[in-house]
Amino acid sequence: MRMDDERESRNVDDRRSSSQRGGRGLPSMGTMMMIWPLIKPLLRTKFGWVIIGLGAVAYFSGFNPLSLVGMGGGHSAPVNQVQDEKQAKFIKKVLASTEDVWGQVLPKYGMRYKEPVMVLYRGSTRSGCGYASAQMGPFYCPADQKVYLDLGFFDELARKHGAPGDFAQAYVLAHEIGHHIQNMQGTLDKVQRAKQSWGSNSTKANALQVRVELQADCYAGVWANRAHRQFNILEPGDVEEALRAASSIGDDKLQREATGYVRPDSFTHGSSQQRVEWFRRGLNSGDLGQCNTFQ
Repeated sequence: MRMDDERESRNVDDRRSSSQRGGRGLPSMGTMMMIWPLIKPLLRTKFGWVIIGLGAVAYFSGFNPLSLVGMGGGHSAPVNQVQDEKQAKFIKKVLASTEDVWGQVLPKYGMRYKEPVMVLYRGSTRSGCGYASAQMGPFYCPADQKVYLDLGFFDELARKHGAPGDFAQAYVLAHEIGHHIQNMQGTLDKVQRAKQSWGSNSTKANALQVRVELQADCYAGVWANRAHRQFNILEPGDVEEALRAASSIGDDKLQREATGYVRPDSFTHGSSQQRVEWFRRGLNSGDLGQCNTFQ
């Protein structure tokens, strides 16, 4: 991607240093809800109370005991500070590009774009939606209208999922910004209400969530189309990087790698083919009107 001369966004809450150093406040309610199933049986024995006490001491000393059970985020490998800063500057430029594009595009659809904040962190942090960890991957929180991104995810995207490249990284952020637009449109709220009305019918809820994610993929494609028109950012191979990233994190591919079989009724993001098709639709058209996945 040609981003060397582009500006960096100022809508960034950089917590990379604070999320690595010791010392913490009280855990959020979301975090407590997540760990309650682990704590509850410990309350029944004296030994359990000892474990809880030691965990509390470790937590407030800067070590997250949840990492021992795969919930605490954190990176065991040391961070290359030079590469980390280079990656941070790049993703800030991508964020600025989304601001410029959507600030011009959305008024044509009768909307004024409200720029979201991107939170950069390492390991774990707090969000308006509760506890955030590296294992969760990048996500958008409607409650505080922020995108949460652990830069270590890009290493995993390249190493584990075989999707390296700067435009693959840009696609990931553009997808999360797509959720922000859905939030502005009221889509996320409508979907949440529908899910609640269905109760335990997870199959219908999952199918609806797939539509949400595919629309965000399409919005990411619209951004890429408009950004290239405006800033001439795409280079040979960039589109293939994004398509490879979209394909590599399709539900069918991830399930097959994890379990050896695929359960379409449990999809929450869409198949590799669906994700590629909807990103490509937005990329080719540059038109939000082509991104109605709910029809």
